[in-house]
Amino acid sequence: MTGPDGDQGRLPFGGDDPAADDAAVPEPSEAPLGRVVRVLPDVAAIDRTFDYLVPEAWEEDGRAELVRVGTQVRIVLAGRRVGAWVVEDDVEPPPGVALRPLAHLGGLGPHPDVIELARWAAHRWAGRTATLLTTASSPNRVRIEPAQRRAVPVPSGPAFWADGAFDVPRSVVRLAPSSDALPLVLAAARRGDTLVVAPTLAMVGRLAARLRRTGLPVSVVPREWAGAAAGGLVLGARAAALAPVRDLAAVVVLDEHDESLQEERAPTWNARDIAIERARRAGVPCVLASPCPSLEALAWGAELTSSRAEERAGWPILDVIDRRNDDPVRAGLLGEALVPILRRDWEAPDATARLPVVCVLNRRGRSRLLACAGCGDLARCEEHRVPLTQADEEVFECPIDGSRRPVVCAECGSTRFRNLRAGVTRVREELEALAGRPVVEVTAETDAAEIAAADVYIGTEAVLHRIDRAARVVFLEFDQELLAPRMRAAEQAMALLVRAARLVGPRSDGGRLAVQTRQPGHEVLQAVLHADPGRLAGPEAGRRRLLGLPPFTAVAQVSGAVAAEFIERLEIPDGADILGPKDGSWLVRAPDPAALADLLASVQRPAGRLRIEVDPTRI
Repeated sequence: MTGPDGDQGRLPFGGDDPAADDAAVPEPSEAPLGRVVRVLPDVAAIDRTFDYLVPEAWEEDGRAELVRVGTQVRIVLAGRRVGAWVVEDDVEPPPGVALRPLAHLGGLGPHPDVIELARWAAHRWAGRTATLLTTASSPNRVRIEPAQRRAVPVPSGPAFWADGAFDVPRSVVRLAPSSDALPLVLAAARRGDTLVVAPTLAMVGRLAARLRRTGLPVSVVPREWAGAAAGGLVLGARAAALAPVRDLAAVVVLDEHDESLQEERAPTWNARDIAIERARRAGVPCVLASPCPSLEALAWGAELTSSRAEERAGWPILDVIDRRNDDPVRAGLLGEALVPILRRDWEAPDATARLPVVCVLNRRGRSRLLACAGCGDLARCEEHRVPLTQADEEVFECPIDGSRRPVVCAECGSTRFRNLRAGVTRVREELEALAGRPVVEVTAETDAAEIAAADVYIGTEAVLHRIDRAARVVFLEFDQELLAPRMRAAEQAMALLVRAARLVGPRSDGGRLAVQTRQPGHEVLQAVLHADPGRLAGPEAGRRRLLGLPPFTAVAQVSGAVAAEFIERLEIPDGADILGPKDGSWLVRAPDPAALADLLASVQRPAGRLRIEVDPTRI
């Protein structure tokens, strides 16, 4: 996880006087002459603490009063200055050890309770504590503890069906995609200082703006780190799980199912799980909210749901386009049922304010699978034996090493090929012909002006994050999501439909989704069709339990140059096992997260590149 300022392994410790930072560092003392603190350096190769003296000069000028657990400092270590955090104060060093003084005073850092939480998280996800402390620290230097904010009465509103969620320590609230989360956050704020974690900065920004209009004190971290320490409502994305909260009274995690809450880089910590542990340590209620609660959430707390009528009203209508009777080769990707959607036959011809139609296909490029029109042989790389892709009309490309060759069949020499699995670029051309209007391919690089110029878009699932509203969202080939060879494929497919549902709005506003599939009876589609996520959770939990997969076990994926050596060093206890290798990686499975963490920490890591991904999302 990068720090709040976007830099990994660096802390904002620059002094007021640049010359002072370059001054000569005093020689180490023969024995402790005063106050000794224990620090944790921010050095990737070091994950241990060291003892340093608080300089006498700091005692005289008052800087020593700012040195406390969590303070950011600079130290001289192995001949160079590095950032560090004070993790213990007034310690007794080993006898006869010569100590150096602290080199520079930075600013305030994480509170002691957050430091302990970071230590727990580092063990839980097999990583470095310093990585978590970087996330928990302010991007700017804060020297003065902010004064506590004056309490502001939380405005009352109509009774909310989930108000009772905060009367128990653990609750999972199932909010429909179009349901408003503001009443839930206000219910938490009535209890006192509240931490709210959401998956995206966009969601955080919208919620913060609405809360500020009520007059409540709101701090968005990491930018307003000091304000968060002063009390009130603390909002943020993933990093907010480690943000300062003056007097924590409640914790809320919105869209707990969203994979954005999990860090991709090691340690692969999850903000939801850290927020849960933080609430448990503080003895305050924690509420997880989601339109489709994950199995981990359902295994953790009791689920609260609204009435069936209210939940159903918060979902859009789902049009399931059944393609089981269509020829998979001759019919192509675009079925006839798409024509009235693409040509917008549902709206008046003179409609002015038109929302776009968004088509989703999770295949980049032009063509992902081709067969020779003459002999029927698949176009495959001769070296890797994988299907070639077509970047443009004249070149085949190997997806493994990027090597290219002309569009010629290796068996019969034909230059004509059938496109069996078209990518976004090729489908855009077909959509234009079918819709009779321009279609824009939306990527991360697509200019906003180009997006606004059309009313039909196509892209991978990333297009759902570039568009704020849509008249219709169409998934052109949803079976590849339902049948993806991944443990969490069903939950991930459900999350895609939730994201799309928020773009089109509830059924009362005319919101509709369309899905092309050959599996109309799949639990994911039935759950959305009936606005009842429980139709997916039950069967999915049964499969996971039978296969010994999370949340009924804990799993870590081990890969890298020295992964084999690390696996050899593990002594597997009863109840744990190792699966693999596959593609150079192993799965380590244990009965629960605590047992897995202890197992991974039981051996010394070999020197070399090693990645340990705890709770992997894509296996």
